[in-house]
Amino acid sequence: MQDGNVSPLSADTPSAPAESGEVRSAPEVEVVSTHVLVAEEQVQKLRELSRRTRIAQSEYLREAVEDLLAKYGRGGGQT
Repeated sequence: MQDGNVSPLSADTPSAPAESGEVRSAPEVEVVSTHVLVAEEQVQKLRELSRRTRIAQSEYLREAVEDLLAKYGRGGGQT
């Protein structure tokens, strides 16, 4: 689900500061907000991983999406 709030980001526009206070450069892509339902146990584990590593949960979720797209193909419609 997309909320329609598309926000183009450029490399010279810093993203939101990471939990460690570090400011990272945003990728040169358009990003959209999405909403997903995740099991409570997975959310707790993701929070703990994020806290321990100081890597934002959103970074892990984007990585997971990239892994899935690589696994199943980026062309879409493949079964």
